[in-house]
Amino acid sequence: MPSTELLIAFFATTAIFAYIPGPAMLYAAAQTMARGRWSGLMAVLGIHLGGYVHVIAAAAGLSVLFHAVPTLYVAVKLAGALYLIWLGVSLFRAKAQDDAVLSGSVASGMVPKSARRAFFESITVEVLNPKTAIFFMAFLPQFIDASATFPVWLQFLVLGTIVNLMFSSADVVCVVLAGALITGLRRSSHAQRLMRRAGGVVLVGLGVHVALQKS
Repeated sequence: MPSTELLIAFFATTAIFAYIPGPAMLYAAAQTMARGRWSGLMAVLGIHLGGYVHVIAAAAGLSVLFHAVPTLYVAVKLAGALYLIWLGVSLFRAKAQDDAVLSGSVASGMVPKSARRAFFESITVEVLNPKTAIFFMAFLPQFIDASATFPVWLQFLVLGTIVNLMFSSADVVCVVLAGALITGLRRSSHAQRLMRRAGGVVLVGLGVHVALQKS
């Protein structure tokens, strides 16, 4: 593995990147506002698992394809952006049962269904985010020691997993804070609709932001 000094620098830099508010935090907060805390946590889990796709791709060198084939990068980025926009619009069109999920007055099977939906949507969102692949490919090599006992691909996997875990911990904090915000609004059906629509606005905004980014 890399030297102690390199690992200290790695953990410090990763923590800074992880806890700077970013798109993943906004996405997790939007899911929490729209569907409740449990769905927000499941969204974080989905983002986390989707992140391993990019970690494995970085370890295998597949992320280089996005640099070698710019058209592929743009295509995946636009697909992810359109999916985010579609998710946001779907929250605007959600039926009254989603308000019941936020208020807690739901049948036992409804919350798990909403959480499962958030989970699978989040995996898709993360997999379709090429900027995550580019980040791992640009960030991890700075802390890889080619002369270490462990092979380079294994260092990629270990360091990538640590990065993924730290970023997910920050997303969990964001969900808890968003959940605390909506707890006080559960009794108002009007407030519940506003929270759901606010979540939709955030997702649409993220989608537009991703689509318009030049790189």
